[in-house]
Amino acid sequence: MFSKTNSKSKSSSGNATEAAVRSAPSIISADMRVTGNLDSDGEIQVDGSIEGDIRTKILLIGQGAEIKGEIVADSVHVHGTIHGQIKARSVVLAKSAHIVGDILHEHLSIEKGAFLEGHCKVISKSAMQKDGLNLVGNKTADAPVVPVNNVANPAVALNQSAQSGHLPPKKTIGA
Repeated sequence: MFSKTNSKSKSSSGNATEAAVRSAPSIISADMRVTGNLDSDGEIQVDGSIEGDIRTKILLIGQGAEIKGEIVADSVHVHGTIHGQIKARSVVLAKSAHIVGDILHEHLSIEKGAFLEGHCKVISKSAMQKDGLNLVGNKTADAPVVPVNNVANPAVALNQSAQSGHLPPKKTIGA
C-alpha cells in the first residue's frame, strides 16, 4: 500500500515537472550564419542568417535576420527577410518584414509597410490539426485552399451580374 501511493505520487509529480519545465529559446545571433535545417519542439529566435528549412513551435525572426528556406511552425513573427514558403497557424509580418514566397496560414496579420511578394492562402483548421507540424513534406499544391465566396458580398455579386448583362429585377415600392 505504501509503495502504491508512493509510485503514484512519483508519476504524477513527474508529469507535472515535465509540463512545468520549458526550455529556453534557441537563439541564432546576428553574427552567426547557419547552413542546414533547424528542428525544434520549442522556440527559436533568429537574428543571423540561415540557409535551410526551419521546423519549430514558435519562430521569431529579428529585423536583421535573413532566411532562405521553408518555415513550418505554429507561430511566426517576422521582422526580417525570408525567401521561401511559410506554413504556420499564426503569421505576423511587422513593418520591417520582407517576404518573397507564399504564406499558408490560419491567421495572418500584416503591418503597414511590410513587403510581401507571393500568395497568401488560408489553410483550414482541420488540415492543420490533421498534419500538425508534419507539414514540411507537403507542397503548396497539396494544401487545401478555402475558396472566397463572392455571393456573400452582394455588391460583388451585383457588379458581376452587371458585367455579364444579367441584372436582377428592381424592387419598386407600392407597385
